[in-house]
Amino acid sequence: MYRVLVFRTSVRKRGRVRYLAPYLNNLINGHGRWNFDLEDCDNILRVETQNPDAVDISGLLQKHGFLCEELH
Repeated sequence: MYRVLVFRTSVRKRGRVRYLAPYLNNLINGHGRWNFDLEDCDNILRVETQNPDAVDISGLLQKHGFLCEELH
């Protein structure tokens, strides 16, 4: 069963989304999908997945220099 995780991020440009794409794809490993809403004031990242949890996803973005906070 897939679940949806939603995050507030500091990713503001499409180029940064392209930079993060291989890392996010690797993290979900073909078991889900993700997308950024850069039009939203919180630069939302939505992840539909079975595998990684919120800590894994936020840790990945933080490792690459972005703020990432799960929204509840």
